[in-house]
Amino acid sequence: MRPSGVSRRTSQRTLVLSRMNTPSPSSTIRLYHVALSPYCRKVRLVLAEKRVEVELVEDRYWEPGSELNRRNPAGKLPVLRMDGRLMAESQAIVEYLDEVIPVPALMPRSPIERYEVRRLCAWFDDKFNAEVTQPVMHERVWKKVMKLGYPDSRAVKEGLKAIKEHIDYMSGLLETRRWLAGNMMSLADFTAAAHFSCLDYISDVDWDRSAALQEWYATIKSRPAFRSLLADHLPGVPPAPHYAELDF
Repeated sequence: MRPSGVSRRTSQRTLVLSRMNTPSPSSTIRLYHVALSPYCRKVRLVLAEKRVEVELVEDRYWEPGSELNRRNPAGKLPVLRMDGRLMAESQAIVEYLDEVIPVPALMPRSPIERYEVRRLCAWFDDKFNAEVTQPVMHERVWKKVMKLGYPDSRAVKEGLKAIKEHIDYMSGLLETRRWLAGNMMSLADFTAAAHFSCLDYISDVDWDRSAALQEWYATIKSRPAFRSLLADHLPGVPPAPHYAELDF
């Protein structure tokens, strides 16, 4: 029985829209990525949380033969192929996924709550990345993988110094919230976890600095969506011994 006040035409239109917004089961969903990119990991986490089967294709964009620029003229990963479309920009991708696959919801309903989620996503993808993820990962991981020389210890020290301020900021948020952006798990949590998981891979997070942050990360790390990330292994750069442990 339809709810009162809902016409047959409205009901049929809703069904059609629902079918349009659901990924076709016959089409292969493919994600072009690199293992220790926080932006790629954010999309992987959301796809896994939504229980979407995806084929992961590593794109070593720094090597000859990469077709990254053909797939995304901006020259950035990740790139998602879904329903015959190529999609770029991690934040645009995850918000799209949350709209077309609404369960489980990763964006709150009210505009002010959605604003807070987007604000924190930008915080980690812009500020945290510039101050911590990018300099530390570039010096300690990507220089080795890409054969670009030895790491700059000063850049690493600056990044590890900056992460302390971010940890303190996150701890303050978690004092009054169950999750980073509020009382529901959201894209903000997966965005932050994507960055922290890269740094945790090389054991560059001082978890003892904040019990609240450690508990938050342990909770999200224990989710089934995290399993494929914990199985990552970059050749030549082994993960920290505790990286895949849920109780760390």
